[in-house]
Amino acid sequence: MKATSWLLLLYSLPTNRNTERVAVWRRLKKMGAVQIKTSTYLLPDDAAQYEQFQWLAKQIRDYGGDATLVRAQEIERLPKAKLIQLFDAARGNDYRELSKDLRSFIARRKKIDADAAANALARFVRDFRNIRAIDFFDSAHVHDVEILLQRAEGPHTATKARPKLDPQNFLGKMWLTRPRPEIDRVGSAWLIRNFVDPKAKFIFASKPTSNSKCIPYDMVDAEFSHEGDDCTFETLTRRFDLRDKAVRKIGEMIHDADLDDAKFSRMEAIGIDRVLKGWAKQAVRDEEILARGFQLFDGLYAFLQRL
Repeated sequence: MKATSWLLLLYSLPTNRNTERVAVWRRLKKMGAVQIKTSTYLLPDDAAQYEQFQWLAKQIRDYGGDATLVRAQEIERLPKAKLIQLFDAARGNDYRELSKDLRSFIARRKKIDADAAANALARFVRDFRNIRAIDFFDSAHVHDVEILLQRAEGPHTATKARPKLDPQNFLGKMWLTRPRPEIDRVGSAWLIRNFVDPKAKFIFASKPTSNSKCIPYDMVDAEFSHEGDDCTFETLTRRFDLRDKAVRKIGEMIHDADLDDAKFSRMEAIGIDRVLKGWAKQAVRDEEILARGFQLFDGLYAFLQRL
């Protein structure tokens, strides 16, 4: 969504209307509004959001309170980029909570009977769709949840049976992944550059492209992505039949940092993951995050080769 103006709901309720206050808060949360001041909530200006704010304003007045709906092109001391960050932060929290529940479900799924698992999965899908409906500015976290949902559904193919690939057939390609790269995407790019194509180029987009020279990775339904219990780095290592011991160890570290399932009990890459996330929050360019990340993995690889 490209917001050209904003909707603000300013309201007040009598101090003794605690039940009504909670009801209003829940409604605001459900519609994806963000708070910018006490009793002042914001939505991007859209016909559907306008109608929801109108309805809520009427409900507040019915509760004995007061409500004013304002349309604004600009808000002093809150530029557009800052307002979008507020929405991204709110949806990021929603997606992280859902991701946490999904990872817990995946870890214990084998112990859950089929009906209970199906009901839980349906609930996760419903929760995801509800968050997606109020994700007005396409949070970078949406794809992480989509991948977790695929894992929660269970493996669709026998990953062991997939054919090995010859790096020579992947020279001169453009590799595409999602913006704001984190540990699995940065690590996978490092692996491609060092063990598949030393001249590989990387670009960023929210969705795969139809360009045959662009190979999507760590994206939903991409050939090189999460498979079964493997993260993308592990998928690439297996598909290109890379048997370097240091690479295998890095894959275990990335797996534990990315999937947070403690499969290998390797905590070494969690710090790298947090650094990459920190650079993203500092608005470091995607290309620069990749370049800095390569240096981190170069150092880690050099250290592990000596062990």
